[in-house]
Amino acid sequence: MKRIKTDICVIGAGSGGLSVAAGAVQMGAQVVLLEGHKMGGDCLNYGCVPSKALIAAAKHAHAMGSGAPFGVAPVDPEVNFAKAKDHVASVIAHIAPVDSQERFESLGCTVIREYGRFISPTEVQAGETVIEARRFVIATGSGPFVPPIPGIEDTPHYTNETIFDLRERPEHLIIIGGGPIGMEMAQAHRRLGCEVTVIEGAKAMGKDDPELAAVVLDTLRAEGVTIVEGQQAARVSGTEGAIKVETDGATYEGTHLLMAVGRKVNLDKLDLERGNVAHDRAVKLDDRLRSVSNKRVYAVGDCAGGLQFTHVAGYHAGIIVRSCVLGLWWAKASTRHIPWATYTDPELAHVGLSEAQAREEHGANIEIVRFPYEENDRALAEGKTKGLIKVLVVRGRPVGASIVGAHAGELIGMWAMAIANKQKMSAIAGTVLPYPTLGEINKRAAGAYFSPRLFENPTVKTVVGLVQKYLP
Repeated sequence: MKRIKTDICVIGAGSGGLSVAAGAVQMGAQVVLLEGHKMGGDCLNYGCVPSKALIAAAKHAHAMGSGAPFGVAPVDPEVNFAKAKDHVASVIAHIAPVDSQERFESLGCTVIREYGRFISPTEVQAGETVIEARRFVIATGSGPFVPPIPGIEDTPHYTNETIFDLRERPEHLIIIGGGPIGMEMAQAHRRLGCEVTVIEGAKAMGKDDPELAAVVLDTLRAEGVTIVEGQQAARVSGTEGAIKVETDGATYEGTHLLMAVGRKVNLDKLDLERGNVAHDRAVKLDDRLRSVSNKRVYAVGDCAGGLQFTHVAGYHAGIIVRSCVLGLWWAKASTRHIPWATYTDPELAHVGLSEAQAREEHGANIEIVRFPYEENDRALAEGKTKGLIKVLVVRGRPVGASIVGAHAGELIGMWAMAIANKQKMSAIAGTVLPYPTLGEINKRAAGAYFSPRLFENPTVKTVVGLVQKYLP
């Protein structure tokens, strides 16, 4: 058995683990990086990257049939589903070298391609190697959760880890789960020529602002996606090409089944009890992302519980590097300034408090301002008028913002910055932006906050009258 002593042992080479390893080793720490599966983790291989690549292919297909308002005759696209998946694979392959074993070894990391498991509070074993480290970082991410629906074990089904390997176009894809993954895949497959039925036990996109989520759902329905809400899948059966999903209210038949009901944190292989690492569905941490039971152990990303996004894992990595490498023990994690986006068309993005959360926390002090896409000149020019921005303001400061519409995932960045830096609405209103851009939607929303204060305020009118009367 080989033994290694190191400063930091990172367990898992997904986005969070790679960020910790790269930052720590380049600052001079000794780092051992463990990965028993694919470098790059879920985001590169099964999540963000392949899904957005498939969505891009679907957008090209959709554009061919939606040009009539611009004087471009619509045509039915000839979709080569296998080549669309080739595009997905090529994007992964292009990014993969950045996350590769070779790159991290060139940075100075010791990379061991084995799963790691605790054998004591100070040691982790990976294959035939025992690593003793001053600090451990658990970064094993999460995988698709497949609920124990009767019949599921005997029925062929896909998850986000397998759907991108499917090279023959499904005639009729049934998706169980109406969250972000389910809705993104529903629209992409519909635009690529599949019939699609989404079955959701509660409300589709139920974690998003209902006013803005309705814009997305209405669009998907208009494009031909069948969305069934309030019906739990009670039983599944069938074979590839002949799938049946039974709910309390009806039976739905299709050719392929995609499970998209949530995520399960990957902790099973870690033997956390032997490492004295307390956990439930995720590792139990303090606000420094450090284990509450073993002060040598930290966790990032999905393993830390809470928001399950790649950019959250990256943010967590920055907290841990500051704490473990630079000794800035006061570095703490927060979620108030973390944005997220669903990449349907139109996109839906959010940062900060929701309207319900803001009303509960701030009561009558909440002001809500809205601005529609249809009053933005760039949106009008491009025919992207479906959508709006909604900002929640308390005493002149934004505490939450939601956007539905074209490039919402890009536009939300200004509000994420404002909330992270505790800026006032005046900072947004005073920003000069190029014309015509969709970014002006943010500025106009801030303007909508100040308009009644300027144009409906009798004191302002009085002051203006005096100025006009007496100013030389």
